[in-house]
Parts: sequence; structure tokens; C-alpha cells
Amino acid sequence: MRVKLKWIYKGPKTEALVFESEWTSQNAMERILEDLLRTGRAANLTVIDEMGNEWNRKEFLKLKVVLEEEPHDIVVFFDGGYDLEQGKAGLGMVIYYQKGQKTYRIRSNSILQELDSNNEAEYAALYNAILLLEELGVKHTPCSIKGDSLGVLKQLEGEWPCLEENLNRWLDRIEKKIKELGLKASYTPISRKENKEADQLASQALNNKIIHSHATITE
Repeated sequence: MRVKLKWIYKGPKTEALVFESEWTSQNAMERILEDLLRTGRAANLTVIDEMGNEWNRKEFLKLKVVLEEEPHDIVVFFDGGYDLEQGKAGLGMVIYYQKGQKTYRIRSNSILQELDSNNEAEYAALYNAILLLEELGVKHTPCSIKGDSLGVLKQLEGEWPCLEENLNRWLDRIEKKIKELGLKASYTPISRKENKEADQLASQALNNKIIHSHATITE
């Protein structure tokens, strides 16, 4: 999770001024706090996370240990495919996240028989990706959602209307689950090439090759 800092600067011959930093990592913030304290001119140091939570220095240092053991820096990729002849959908979901000093990746796919189109498969893929976050225990944290389905992402942002009743039901399910988990979701459209992991998983599902892996990513 990224954090930023607000503090009051007061020099010996200057008036008190309020400063606010850019966003940075938790580890970097710990070093910044120590550096500012050495100046003797910083007061009311307040650390703020992306969810709007605030802590003073002592609270942040205690909480940092707990925060590092929670999944953070979460990125979700999703894609859906549909085989019209067989009337089945393939869903592909990829999740990257950090925990402690390690990066993890979940790769998962599944087959659904009850869907009617490729568009519906896209919504179902994202919904199932959110369910994976729930299984992981992700709550009250920022989450970046990326896919090559511009319609799904723009509709979730509220920029585009959704006129199909069955797709609206999927939107309702997704929004309800995001709200239940307390996620602060951001939506980023990407190219099909950038979404190749989720796309491949969806294709493998259509070929009856089911995958579920949860592994540490090494450099």
C-alpha cells in the first residue's frame, strides 16, 4: 500500500507551514519520518494511506508490521471467452499482490455453461476474480483492475450505460462484492497483448484445461 505524509514545518525565523508529500511506499515512509525528525523542525507528522486512514508516527510504525503481513499492491487481470457452438464460456483470472517482502501470483480459470455471450463471459471473469480476492482475505485496500474489455471497465466507472438486463445483473454483483470487501477499485483498460495471461487462461478453459496456481514470484 502506498502512503503519503502531512506535516507542519516551523523554522526559527519562519511561520509554520503545512506540507504534504507525494505517494510512496511504507518502507520509504519510515526513512522519511526519521529524516524529518532529525531536522527538529517538523511537527504533527501524519501518515495517510490510499483509503484515507491517518496515523501519527508511533501508530504508523506499530501498524506497519501488521500491514506488511496483509496482501497489498493488488493488481487484477481478467478475460472471458465464449464458444458459440458449445455454448460455454472460459474465464481467466490473474492476481498479483505483495505480502511482506514477497510478490505472489494467482492464476486461475474456469468454465461456465450458463452464459450467452463473450460480453457476459467478461463480466463473469471479473466477478470470479473478485471472489478470489475474498478467498485471499483482501479487505479495505486499494485494488487495480485491468482488462481489455473497455465496456466492462467504463460501465463500472459509471461513464458508459449498460442497457442489457443480464449484464446489469453482473455489474450489480461485482459492485456489491467490491463494496462488501471495502475495496478502493481503479479501472485501467489495457491491450489484448498486455492481457495475455488472462486471455490464455480463458482459452485454456475453453479447451477443458483447468488451472489454479498460487506461487511466489522470483526475480
